[in-house]
Amino acid sequence: MLIQRTTLRIAALLALATVLLTGCSNGDPRVAVHALSGSTMGTTYHVKVVAPESLDKAALNARIKAVLDRIESRMSTYRNDSELSLFNQSPVGGTFAVSAETASVVALGLEVSQQSGGAFDMTVGPLVNLWGFGPDQSITKTPEPDVIAERLQKVGYQAISVRSNPSALQKLAPRYLDLSAIAKGYAVDQLAELLMPEFSGFMVEVGGELRLHGRKPGAEAWRIAVESPDATTREIQRVIEVGDNAIATSGDYRNYFEQDGVRYSHTIDPATGRPINHRLASVTVVDPSCARADALATALMVLGDEKGLSLAEHLGVQAFFIVKSDNGFIERQTSGFGQFIKPLNP
Repeated sequence: MLIQRTTLRIAALLALATVLLTGCSNGDPRVAVHALSGSTMGTTYHVKVVAPESLDKAALNARIKAVLDRIESRMSTYRNDSELSLFNQSPVGGTFAVSAETASVVALGLEVSQQSGGAFDMTVGPLVNLWGFGPDQSITKTPEPDVIAERLQKVGYQAISVRSNPSALQKLAPRYLDLSAIAKGYAVDQLAELLMPEFSGFMVEVGGELRLHGRKPGAEAWRIAVESPDATTREIQRVIEVGDNAIATSGDYRNYFEQDGVRYSHTIDPATGRPINHRLASVTVVDPSCARADALATALMVLGDEKGLSLAEHLGVQAFFIVKSDNGFIERQTSGFGQFIKPLNP
């Protein structure tokens, strides 16, 4: 598997948080929306394509699975023989040869790390594990400050570098690289590249991250519902139509633990080594690249709605923030996000 068990839970919840509103179609009866699904990277994938009714779904699903298996074999932290795991086991200082696509994902992650001032950091795993949101999930009390400080010494994206031609990674200090917050989005992008030449319309989802293209039969748009960040309900907050774009959502409202009346989010701030402590409940990012949207959603969630909104505007990224208040939830959004919001019942 590619992602940790806690991330698997998050991904499953995000899949529910972005409910797919397919509607009905009155288009050409010779074409249909075909649904394919399966398991990958410790989570699930769902693909919908507009194609003739005679489509060989088994053959297409096999091609989809081959792409996902390739990515998992390179970027998994659960497989000891993956490129990423072997790099994590390699000595400090030397260069380690990897595939061009692994290098490109790490390079994109480092770019988002720099843009966000380290709010997104692919080396944060030791802190995630410390707070009980890693594979063991064995926390019984909040960590001591000196233990947090010790783990912080093992975190920092600045110690990771990427080389191209030939592709290689390097770590300048002991680091554990984990691509869980970007690889699902990358997988979505790769499936979109597979489908683009053959299908006029499709929807791809891996672990809650999505990418849309074209339209359904009858020229009907793909519509996505963003869930209200209330752990006790399954209500729709907004319906959006984003055209040929990707969507990624990050939230803290379902995966957390409580101690002495204090709620601790699964989202860890790499700067403090502690769970985020602000009122942002969820953030949804729209971008042409799902990998970038995936990483940016995490970064904006760490930053909170004030700093996150400022960064999104600076980068020209469209984002939608749902903020907790004493009287419910407040919506905030970037200046261009309003174009995507649609009525619930058009």
